[in-house]
Amino acid sequence: MGSKDSGVAATDNIFAGEYDIEYFDEEGFKRRRCERCGAFFWTTDENRTNCGDAPCDIYSFIGSPVFRERSVDEIRESFLSFFERNSHKRLKRYPVVARWRDDIYLTIASIANFQPFVTSGRVPPPANPLVISQPCIRLEDLESIGRTGRHLTIFEMMGHHAFNKRGVEEIYWKDETVRYCAEFLRELGADINAVTFKEAPWMGGGNAGPCLEVITGGLEVATLVFMDLEASADGEIVLDGLRYRKMPTYIVDTGYGLERFVWASRGTPTVYDAVFPEVISEILSAAGMEHPLEKYPQTTIECAKMLGVMRVDEMRDLSEDFIRDFTKMTTVYALADHAKCLAFMLSDGVVPSNAKEGYLARLIIRRAFRMMNALGIELPLDEIVISHIKHLRSAFPELEHAVDRISEILELERRRYDETLSKGARIVQRLVRDYVRRGVSRIPTDVLIELYDTHGLPPEFVRDIVLQHEQKAVQVEIPDDFYSIVARMHSTEQRAVRGEAKEALKLHAEKLKRIRGMPKTRKIFYEKPEDSEFEASVVDAFDGFIILDKTLFYPEGGGQPADSGFILLSSGEKLRVVDVQDVDGVVLHRTDMRDTGDIRGMKVRGFIDRERRIAHMRHHTATHIVLCAARRILGDHIWQAGAQKGERRARIDVTHFKRISTDERRRIEILANEMVMRNLRVHARFEERNAAEQKYGFRIYQGGVPDGAEIRIVSIADGEDVQACAGTHCSRTGDVGCIKITRTERIQDGIERIEFAAGTAAIFEIQSAEELLDRSASVLRVPHEHLPTAVERFFEEWKALKKENERLRSEIADMRIASLRDKAQQIAGANVVADKIQNAE
Repeated sequence: MGSKDSGVAATDNIFAGEYDIEYFDEEGFKRRRCERCGAFFWTTDENRTNCGDAPCDIYSFIGSPVFRERSVDEIRESFLSFFERNSHKRLKRYPVVARWRDDIYLTIASIANFQPFVTSGRVPPPANPLVISQPCIRLEDLESIGRTGRHLTIFEMMGHHAFNKRGVEEIYWKDETVRYCAEFLRELGADINAVTFKEAPWMGGGNAGPCLEVITGGLEVATLVFMDLEASADGEIVLDGLRYRKMPTYIVDTGYGLERFVWASRGTPTVYDAVFPEVISEILSAAGMEHPLEKYPQTTIECAKMLGVMRVDEMRDLSEDFIRDFTKMTTVYALADHAKCLAFMLSDGVVPSNAKEGYLARLIIRRAFRMMNALGIELPLDEIVISHIKHLRSAFPELEHAVDRISEILELERRRYDETLSKGARIVQRLVRDYVRRGVSRIPTDVLIELYDTHGLPPEFVRDIVLQHEQKAVQVEIPDDFYSIVARMHSTEQRAVRGEAKEALKLHAEKLKRIRGMPKTRKIFYEKPEDSEFEASVVDAFDGFIILDKTLFYPEGGGQPADSGFILLSSGEKLRVVDVQDVDGVVLHRTDMRDTGDIRGMKVRGFIDRERRIAHMRHHTATHIVLCAARRILGDHIWQAGAQKGERRARIDVTHFKRISTDERRRIEILANEMVMRNLRVHARFEERNAAEQKYGFRIYQGGVPDGAEIRIVSIADGEDVQACAGTHCSRTGDVGCIKITRTERIQDGIERIEFAAGTAAIFEIQSAEELLDRSASVLRVPHEHLPTAVERFFEEWKALKKENERLRSEIADMRIASLRDKAQQIAGANVVADKIQNAE
């Protein structure tokens, strides 16, 4: 929360006039400047000289709660109910995997649920105003987890949001937001005179705006952001070196830290003790430890109060025993936190791997394994994760559905981790020997990152291997924020900007400008997907490209190749269409003629390759069917990671934590063909984005995230499979014909590829396989059903003959050696044998 997360200096005073809020004036709040950090803040306390936030002040609420004591569920419900009473609509939580975003992997804030479409004004909000309690994951401060007493990888951001548009009646803005906050705090039992509102410019996701951090008892409990700026190269407002301009919308973006409210209501030494004390007790028991609060009650409380100001090892007059026990306790706290993070990650469908969100999940898993090793815990990690799920079941019952899958995933991950370490020792030893040979005295951070990224070797493991082999000539210095560095490297999607089609077409800026001014092409391939001829008018033609007012040619997209065919001009000239692309709704047909002349306004006829189109329709619909079958057989975690449809075959890549077995492949194939034989209706229509998300969930984005307020939804039967999809499809599953899975393979860690063929292409695949059987049976002179027995017999005979061959070769070699020994001659006191050996092999 707040400016500390945004990276904007607290002393930046560019929004000074933005904080003259009516509520502050009515309630007697005065603007002051913190004598420690220099930030401006608002308070009713005439004697206050600092902003009240750590490290400018201590955690005075520890041992002296600032709210009436409440549980996690009670605080959450108090917040949601409060805003429901104040005309906000309650929304269900979104997944912690940001399936609706193409720029980030994990949900990092409640406002992330509505970026970029709602915040930009392109899509209306699902409700206005709204309230939500959103589980969020942030991995930028991994090293602080457990140490500061307040940092968490996973937390619930309780937020109320209002989306205003300029020139339209305002929902509410700054004054109402601050009033709501003060009223809610009073409802929880807070003394509003002990609350400070700290000014802090906010930046994030290409937006910015003034912000107030809400602080009580030394703890920031909420952040009130008034988002009204967007990044712009010619913007007049400069923040942290970046230029901004006013947005067409202005948005109330608040974040109330659920766990911090619970902590402030209980006054425990750390947020972990307040939020999941039962899990901490289980870990302590498994580690054979005693909580420092029980051994050193007063020292622990006083130390915890100062954690916002300094670290434990910086405090004086603390016994070595206390520092050792408290330091060990930070590992317990971090393990409990990581286990809860995994409960949500794995339940929401993340599959550990070496890429994207899977990389981040594995990062947390392996940190947890190292913590368990350090604590000497033999308890399986899944038991700690499942313990969290049991305590969360009332608020998040959906987590329980994934318990069996979580256990299987974590068991596999433990085996893989142990295998990685056993192989990794040799890698490190070779590296160190090379460093010693070259006189290099230190393993640099980038090499440690490469060892972790490429080989999965933690820097602590590298250091231990170096020390075990007494390689004192080589030093291993691990940055304090090592894991935060690698997390940041993998936290956002490194994708090209939208519009790959523009780049593929290599259009110059002048030509792109020409296209943008044109009306969108009517896409009659949606209206009549089985037609193969159409008439249209030429809107424009240049450099071999033709733009029509309507088209039956499908442009490349969604893993489906573009249609091919030809355009017949009124002059009788035939232009072959070699590529089709959609650029911002305008469909461009690339032809084989560079200069068509000025044919604007000409009536033309288009002809597509119908067999090719039908094959693509079958394979695209079959892709949806196979994905649906895979989810049913393998589990709800299955998520499309890529797809390609062609005329002869298709493939789909899915996330899965292990190889697809032969039995699973057969079951997927049978279920897919059962869906075909049921001849289910395939229905495609455009729906309002919010309505589609609320009706079907975010599984609709299996094939990617489309733009716009309306999205095209393709559903099979009554929701057996539902996806946002721009492709062409059969009208019924029976039109797909037979589906034959030809192979499965693991193309990378955590990704399984399923290759298949549908319709006539599937028949060709089956016939090809039968031909191989026929040829094999002919060679072996046995019927098909006896092939396995015959092949096994020949294989065993081959092995026996090979063994006999090796034995005879050995005997011949022994005889030859004996013969040569008899021919030995003494030369200079040594026996010498000379002979010519033929066919030595």
